[in-house]
Amino acid sequence: MTAKATGHYTLKPDGLYLQYDRLFHSPIEEVWFSLTNPTAMQAWIGTYTGRPETGAVRFRMTFEGEGSEWMNVGILECDPPHRFLAHSGEGATAMRVFAHLREAGGMTTLTFGQRLANPADAATMGPGWDYYLDRLAAVRLSRPLPEWEAYYPALADHYKELHVPEGARN
Repeated sequence: MTAKATGHYTLKPDGLYLQYDRLFHSPIEEVWFSLTNPTAMQAWIGTYTGRPETGAVRFRMTFEGEGSEWMNVGILECDPPHRFLAHSGEGATAMRVFAHLREAGGMTTLTFGQRLANPADAATMGPGWDYYLDRLAAVRLSRPLPEWEAYYPALADHYKELHVPEGARN
């Protein structure tokens, strides 16, 4: 798998997001499982403890290296298997992500995004999400996982050069 920058900006009522689209030749329920089951998530991004139906879990990205911290994550919206919205942290370290899934003809489109506090953050966040979403695709296809070195800093310039939409808040 060749690393490719796929993120683009989208402006939503609550801020500027980096957004990505991926197509899976799988039913929506299978893709949802890969995104939300703590055991399935371990193969591509991390895991969580707790019960999402309570509105909160503790999440840890296991591929961020030694000492990756657990973080409290609020589940703001969850409509299985179509969408979720999650938030963690406060102030400058806050993170909000969403996932929307649509199925047609046995294929599922995943639209994923992360809100940015500052467009300059795209240079590191963009390659990171390309990497993790490509890991998700590789796991689902039983293919070798991509290497981080192919993503960063190689894809950073793409994200530095993205046009920031008018009206984006800094």
